[in-house]
Amino acid sequence: MGERTAPAEMVETRVATRSSILDALKGLGGAAAGTRVDKEELRRRILIPADLAASMREAIKFREPGVAARKYADAAAQRGVVEPPEAPVVVFVNSRSGGRHGPELMARLQELMGENQVFDLSEVKPSDFVHYLLLCLERLAESGDVVAKVTRERLRVMVAGGDGTVGWVLGCLGELHAQNREPVPPTAIIPLGTGNDLSRSFGWGGAFPFAWRSAVKRALLKATNGPVCRLDSWHVTVTMPEAEKIELPHSLKHREQPNFSQEFDIGGNFPERVSCFEGVFYNYFSIGMDAQVAYGFHHLRDKNPHLARGPISNKLIYGGYSCSQGWFFTPCTTDPSLRGLRNILRIFVKKVNCSEWEPIEVPRSVRSIVCLNLHNYGSGRNPWGHPNPEYLEKRGFVEAHLDDGLLEIFGLKEGWHASVVMVELITAKHIAQAAAIRLEVRGGEWRRAYMQMDGEPWKQPLDGEYSTIVDIKRVPYQSLMISG
Repeated sequence: MGERTAPAEMVETRVATRSSILDALKGLGGAAAGTRVDKEELRRRILIPADLAASMREAIKFREPGVAARKYADAAAQRGVVEPPEAPVVVFVNSRSGGRHGPELMARLQELMGENQVFDLSEVKPSDFVHYLLLCLERLAESGDVVAKVTRERLRVMVAGGDGTVGWVLGCLGELHAQNREPVPPTAIIPLGTGNDLSRSFGWGGAFPFAWRSAVKRALLKATNGPVCRLDSWHVTVTMPEAEKIELPHSLKHREQPNFSQEFDIGGNFPERVSCFEGVFYNYFSIGMDAQVAYGFHHLRDKNPHLARGPISNKLIYGGYSCSQGWFFTPCTTDPSLRGLRNILRIFVKKVNCSEWEPIEVPRSVRSIVCLNLHNYGSGRNPWGHPNPEYLEKRGFVEAHLDDGLLEIFGLKEGWHASVVMVELITAKHIAQAAAIRLEVRGGEWRRAYMQMDGEPWKQPLDGEYSTIVDIKRVPYQSLMISG
């Protein structure tokens, strides 16, 4: 059995390593080939006036946007005429991402921009930015402060981190739509994660470049003048029989009053007492073995952070770890029939311009199902592929776009199949395209399932009698992204 695992592991790890090195070299080439960015000219464009930036930071620190705004306004008479910034930028940095580069990047950004426009996500949450900093600017704008008004209108956000970090920031910025607090600042990316599929999709690259010090200046300049495009986002609600507390990733939160409506027969009584949590994803939601491998990898990395020092080492560990989780071989002590998702899962979809739910058969061999929004998955791969028009028409599909209001649903059979899909020799198992999705999961002999969205996995307990329902529907507003 050991001899048989080697080829799949070699395929996966070699591809991951080659991809990371090529991405880094591309970043190096882009940084070297472009024109030199003048540091002082960059600072002139992006820096917010010192007093205003300090008030913004104070609003977050003390969670008092009104107090910070009044303090700034009271000192207005002592200030001379101040020009509003041409293209103000604030940066969120996940200092835990990117191996050793996280803290170094923080220091470099603070050198270029000052401390008040650079936020470490371990200290300042993006929700604090929305609730306190932006509100401070809005209060000042309402009082007639022109500099604050222009800063709020022109503000752009840059996120240095992986897909999960970018999604976290986008989700918090999305609250501005619901609160009618527009405009919503568009978002740029410095890729520090392992997959960086959001970054790839919008032209920011797949890896932190070797020539990163010069690349930081170029990225900041692109953030000021890059065109803004739109991205669909998808709301996920998980309603389950009341059970033990689940350890959720930060992209999900518990909802106090579940709002579950049984629109069709789910094959049994729904429990009287339920719990519910929700979140938003931008790239993908998945259930099955891929999420199980991701869950194990994340916990291994958290327990042994010295093992994960960058994207290449992360992918090597990830590839090796997947070989030990039954992704390539179902353990002999387990009935193989229990490992297929059709034993625990039913899928219902709503197609575009259709209000009726349609059941979709789960293929017998599929062990992982992915609902994909972007073209990029698994570090820049496209498992959906580019089907020809005749095939699309035959299946009732349309060409996939990241702002078309549709998710592509596909399946992965096992590690061997996934490896061949990831090197793009074949496409994944096409299942459906959908404008809304409902998954019904019931345990039977399974006690748990693994789920993930945008690279953030969790362990989902299952009940043998009652179903867990996962509802996925498009958020009515789109996120704004800056193209790199």
